[in-house]
Amino acid sequence: MEKVEKILQSLTLEEKAALCQGASFWFTKEYPDKGIEAIMMTDGPHGLRKQTGESDHLGINKSVPSTCFPSAAAMCNSWDEELIQKIGEALGEECQQEEVSVLLGPGTNVKRSPLCGRNFEYFSEDPFLSSNMAKSHINGVQSKGIGTSLKHFAVNNQETRRMNVDAVVDERTLREIYLASFETAVREAKPWTIMAAYNKVNGEYCCENHHLLKEILRDEWGYEGVVVSDWSATNDHPKGMEEGFDLRMPYAGEVKNQKIVDAVKNGTLSEEVLDASVRRILTMVLRGMENKKPGSKYDVLEHHALARQAAAESAVLLQNRGNAVPVEKTERLAVIGSLAKFMRFQGGGSSHVTPTMHRNFLEVLDNDYPEVSYCYARGYRLKKDMIDEEYVEEALQCAGEADRVVLFLGLPNGWESEGFDRTHLSIPDNQIDLLKCLSKSGKPVIVFLFTGAPVEMSWAEQADAVFAMYTAGQAAGEAIAELLFGEANPCGKLSETYPLKLSHTPCSLTYPQKERAVYEEGIFVGYRYYEKKELPVQYAFGHGLSYTTWEYSNLCLDKESMKDNEVLTVTVDITNTGNRAGKEIVQLYVRDPECSVPRPVKELKGFRKVFCEPGEMKQAVFELNKRSFAYYNTEIADWYAESGTYEILVGASSDDIRLRKAVTVESTITIKKTYDAYVTMGELMEIPAGQQIVNGMMAGYQMPEISPEEKERILNDEDNVEDVAMDYAAMGMDMPLTKVADMSEGAFTEEAVMGIVQMLNQ
Repeated sequence: MEKVEKILQSLTLEEKAALCQGASFWFTKEYPDKGIEAIMMTDGPHGLRKQTGESDHLGINKSVPSTCFPSAAAMCNSWDEELIQKIGEALGEECQQEEVSVLLGPGTNVKRSPLCGRNFEYFSEDPFLSSNMAKSHINGVQSKGIGTSLKHFAVNNQETRRMNVDAVVDERTLREIYLASFETAVREAKPWTIMAAYNKVNGEYCCENHHLLKEILRDEWGYEGVVVSDWSATNDHPKGMEEGFDLRMPYAGEVKNQKIVDAVKNGTLSEEVLDASVRRILTMVLRGMENKKPGSKYDVLEHHALARQAAAESAVLLQNRGNAVPVEKTERLAVIGSLAKFMRFQGGGSSHVTPTMHRNFLEVLDNDYPEVSYCYARGYRLKKDMIDEEYVEEALQCAGEADRVVLFLGLPNGWESEGFDRTHLSIPDNQIDLLKCLSKSGKPVIVFLFTGAPVEMSWAEQADAVFAMYTAGQAAGEAIAELLFGEANPCGKLSETYPLKLSHTPCSLTYPQKERAVYEEGIFVGYRYYEKKELPVQYAFGHGLSYTTWEYSNLCLDKESMKDNEVLTVTVDITNTGNRAGKEIVQLYVRDPECSVPRPVKELKGFRKVFCEPGEMKQAVFELNKRSFAYYNTEIADWYAESGTYEILVGASSDDIRLRKAVTVESTITIKKTYDAYVTMGELMEIPAGQQIVNGMMAGYQMPEISPEEKERILNDEDNVEDVAMDYAAMGMDMPLTKVADMSEGAFTEEAVMGIVQMLNQ
C-alpha cells in the first residue's frame, strides 16, 4: 500500500519502535502529524466489552452495554456456520457504534480437558468443527470493517500457571489437533490479528516461538496480518519480531520501546525486520481508520432477537424420557432453583459483558406467558454448597401443587472462569440432593443445566428431560420458554463429549501441570480418546435430540476410488419423519481401518445443518479432499493420505452412525524410507527385495535343539506346536538385522549387513 510505505519512510527509528507497543491499555500509538490515529482494540468474543473508565483485562470494571450473545461453547452446539456469521456481523455493527476497530476474539483453542476454566470461551474438542466455526465468526465481524483477533495461539489449554506453563507436545499432535483448530480460520478468513498466548510451547514462549510464528504461521500458512500479544504476554520483544511477532499490548513503559531501538542499533534486530512489523501494524491501523463509520447505530432489539434465536438453536436436549417435553401451557409448573431467578448466562473474566437487556425465566413467564400457572421455589443456596432444609421443603411443597417440575441446575458464578481451572466435574451437592428429593414426588422433572463445560451427570437418571443450555447469553430466559412450550424445536448437538467421570478424561492423571504440561495423550483428545479406549460416556460428541424424528438414506459417493489430489463428493438424503418442522445436524466422519500409524477410530470431516418441514426430504452434500483422509507425517513434514480403503460414515452423532460406504484412496506421495542396520526382519518382509533377503537367510536357519522327550510331547500336542511356531515367528520378525548377524556365529557378517542396508537405500 503506497500510503503505508510513505508513512513508514517518514518515521524515525524511535517512532517505529513506539508503534510496536500500545499507547495505553486498549489503544494503539498515534502520530497525528504523520496521519496515524489511535485505534481501539477490546474484548470480547461473544459480546463487546468496551471500557470507558478504569481499564482491566479480567472483567472486573464496568463496560458499556452490549448484546451478550451465547458464548463459543454454547454457539458451537448449534453447528450453524450461517448463524454464527450473523452474530459476527452483529458484533461488527456494535463495534462500529462504539468506535472499536479490533474485537479480541474468537477463541479457538481445543478443549483438552473439561476442567479448563476458560472452556466456555472455546468452541470444541474437535479441531475441524472449531476452526470452521471460528472462520464463520471472523467472516461475520470483518464483513463490517472491523478486525478480529484469533486467539490464543497456541496450545493454550489450561488456566493454571497460564502465563509461564510449558506445553510439551509432539509435532504430529501439534499439527493434527492444536494448530488444525486455527489453520482453516487463518487461511480462509484471514483475521486482521492473531493473539499470541502467554504460555510456552516446547520450551519457547508463544510471542517469541520460532516454530509457531516464523516457520508455520508466517512461512507455511502465509499469514500477513498482525501478531499481537495477549495482554502482557511479551517477554523478549526484539527476539519475537525476528520470528514474526509485531505488537505488544498494553503499554508497559518507554523502556520497552528503547529495547527495540537498542536492538536495532547493536545489530541484534535488523531494521528490515522492524520495518516489516511496522508495515503490518500501519496496514491494520489504516484499515481501522478508513473503515470507521461515525454515527453508526445498531438495532438493540434486533440484536437481542438474534441472541434469542442463537440461544434456542444452541440448546441441546440430552434426554427426554416419556416425551416429558414439550409441555402444554395449560399445565401448572413448579419452577424450582435459584438459577431460574439468578441466571448464569455468561462466563467470568475478560469476556464478561454488560448486557443491553436481560430477563430471568420468571420475568419471561410473568410478562410473555401470563396464561401459564406456576409457583417458584429457590430450592438451594447458590453461594454456599449446603443443604437448606427450609429451601428443600419449600421446593417439595411447590412440586406437590404442580403437574410438572422445571428445575434449574448448574455451576454458580465463581465455579469456572478465566484465571483458574476446576478441580472436579461436579455441580453443587445441594442441587443434586434437591433433584433426588424432587424425583421422588412422582412428577416429571425437566432440568435446564447451566455450565460452561461438561459436568458429571450420574444424577441424570433422576430427571425425565435434560437440556444443556451452557452459557446461553442475555436472551436465555426467552429461549428456555420457547423450548419448554414447543415454540422452538431443539436442534443443538454437543460439540464435546460428556464423560461418565473425571477419571475417564484423556489427561485426568496429570491435568493441570504447573511447569511442564506434557501432552502424553497425543492426538487422542475428546471423542478420539473415548472411542479408542472403548470407554462408555454419558453423552457422545454430536449427540442431541429433537421433537421430531429423522431418517438417513441414499448415501452416495461420486467415485469408488480416487487419487489424494482429487475431490470426493458425498451426498445423503435426510427426511423429517415426524410431525414438527425442525433442523438436523448431519455429521460425516472418515475412518482409516488399516493405517500404518495410530489413528482415531474416526474423525469428523464434514457437517451440515438441514431444515425440513414434516415429511420433507433434503440432500446434504459434502466435499472431501486430501486433508479429509490425511494424517501429519513427521518424516516428510507434510500431510499424508496413505493409500488404502477408507470408510465414509454418516450419522446423527459420533455414536449413532446411520450409513457407511468405502472409498479407495491412492496416494500421490511416495515416501522414501531410509534403512539402517537395525531394520527388523518384519520390516524387510514389507518390501519385495527384503522378502528375498529374509527367505534366503531363513532357508538355512535351524530351530533350537530340544530333547527327544520334549519334541515328542510337542508333536502330540497340535495346539502347542502351533503356539511354539508362532512364538518363534514373532521373535524372528522383531529381530534387527544386525542382531541376526551377531547370533549367526559368523555365518552372516557385518559386511553383509551393511551391503543389504546399502542396497535397500538405493
